[in-house]
Amino acid sequence: MFSKVMSACLHGLEGMMVNVEVDISTGLPQVEMVGVLAAEVREARERVRTALKNSGYLIPARRITVNLSPADVRKEGTGFDLPIAVGIISSLGVLPQSSLADVMIVGELSLDGTVRPINGVLSIVDGARKAGVRRCYVPKANAAEGAVVEGIEVVGTESIGQMIGYLQHPKEAQPVTVDTQGLLLGHEDGYDVDFSEINGQAALKRAAEVAAAGMHNLLLIGPPGSGKTMLARRIPTILPSVTLEESIEITRIYSICGLLPKDSPLILKRPFRSPHHTVSSSALTGGGLVPKPGEVTLATHGVLFLDELPEFQKNSLEILRQPLEDRCITIARVHGSYTYPSNFMLVAAMNPCSCGYYPDMNLCRCSRREINRYLGRISRPLLDRIDICMEAPKIPCSELQLQAPNRQNETSAKIRARVERARRIQEERFKGDAIRFNSEITGKKLHRYCRLDQAENALMQKVFETMELSARGYHRIVKVARTIADLDGSEKILERHLSEAVCYRSVDQKFWG
Repeated sequence: MFSKVMSACLHGLEGMMVNVEVDISTGLPQVEMVGVLAAEVREARERVRTALKNSGYLIPARRITVNLSPADVRKEGTGFDLPIAVGIISSLGVLPQSSLADVMIVGELSLDGTVRPINGVLSIVDGARKAGVRRCYVPKANAAEGAVVEGIEVVGTESIGQMIGYLQHPKEAQPVTVDTQGLLLGHEDGYDVDFSEINGQAALKRAAEVAAAGMHNLLLIGPPGSGKTMLARRIPTILPSVTLEESIEITRIYSICGLLPKDSPLILKRPFRSPHHTVSSSALTGGGLVPKPGEVTLATHGVLFLDELPEFQKNSLEILRQPLEDRCITIARVHGSYTYPSNFMLVAAMNPCSCGYYPDMNLCRCSRREINRYLGRISRPLLDRIDICMEAPKIPCSELQLQAPNRQNETSAKIRARVERARRIQEERFKGDAIRFNSEITGKKLHRYCRLDQAENALMQKVFETMELSARGYHRIVKVARTIADLDGSEKILERHLSEAVCYRSVDQKFWG
């Protein structure tokens, strides 16, 4: 007898519908599975056979053929266990084929018949919704995650027995609901760190505010212990709270990678990823036979922090050029091409030399050749993609001592309020356009959104010639000036805004010029 169950697997960030076809016929007793299957999918026959036996369903000694179509697409993951089991039970006549119409089933089986959670349920349910499916049966542990998708019923199941009961009596299955807006409104950032903990370094904090307001990339250069890492780890606290669309996209990525927290169906904080400098290029950008998202994708809508930047492998750094420019990364493999988002804010920190004290020649013991070799690990094309480059000076003892009662550092909440105000200005400016932040303004639209008057043009002409800027460097100064003007509440970009933006590019001239 033949039966067909609708299931799904992941294809990049999207859910792809897969038909699980089961046929039971006379012949040599065995379970044969076909359809370009990964090892964990082929192993499903043993899990399903044992799970059905332990759930009270006896499989007859007949030939069982399971086909996962489309047959020209590789299937991965353990989510096909439950639909295969349901297909076998339906082929035995326990379930009518009509009960499987317009439903999608995914889930991994334990040997005792219980249903275990799987990765990527949010993408799978969204793919089912796009395919016109009415109801999805998923592991109970994944039900809240899947219920985030609107316009489709999501039911959680705990065992094969419960799954069969739901299919026989659909009205007993109660769909899960999640109040996504309530989650966002009731969420408090709850960060363990705050900008008020940073003493001194006013210029660095101002640069971080500008970077956060326009989603500009930031490079911090200074000796050990100057507060570079401390400041970088506090940048997420001044970024605006995530929107529902951003939260869903972040959750989708983390769900696919199996990094979704158990206490919430949505990720409500902006990511902060800080990979070690020994990270491989594949781990940074994504990879594998069927590529999984890397660090640049996991940092989407958040911060990717690269500490000790020159210590990273050269090819790992250079591979960042395209994601920084295009805000996405495409990985091509034999089985297909996969495009993942990489819309992150890059924050990097580094020492100016191997010992860390250049240009203070009283402390630095590096030769000029050693300094050039160390700085040369960062290429000019990569530097051109970093909008703001700031020097972190050594902090004097007076700044580290306990502050007087009338002297208080600004909190992250106060800085975030200014950043959000600048973001609202950008949102109004780019309404109807694909651009969201000033850092995303392309050269074609630069003259539309970043007009300069005669005095400002004359200043930029002088700066361009003096600093020997590239076209990309020129554009990035103007875009940073646009963000500074937004923080200042100015409709026009003025000379003082350009002057501050130029200061943020003068440091790399000092070290690499």
